[in-house]
Amino acid sequence: MKLRRDVFQAIADPTRRAILLLVTTQAMTAGAIASNFDTARPTVSKHLQILTACDLLQQEQKGREVYYHLNLEKMKEIADFVEPFRKMWDDRFNKLEAVMKKSTNN
Repeated sequence: MKLRRDVFQAIADPTRRAILLLVTTQAMTAGAIASNFDTARPTVSKHLQILTACDLLQQEQKGREVYYHLNLEKMKEIADFVEPFRKMWDDRFNKLEAVMKKSTNN
């Protein structure tokens, strides 16, 4: 039985979020990614495995190297899911700001 990881659990970890930020501009090898962290390489490999299992990262073989890059379609899926919540909170904060401004003007 293959365990399917939850994408939000995956991005809850600060190291995995840092990895996603690293590969936003260019594909990187596991070694290049690991060199940015003060943890053991197998630990970074486990994070890469989780991000790949969630389809947040994709692997591309180039010669003997495996490069990791963002799966933009999956990132858009997440952004689309989060957008209504962001809008709701923006609206609430705007209303709060209006109430605060009104109370300071009185």
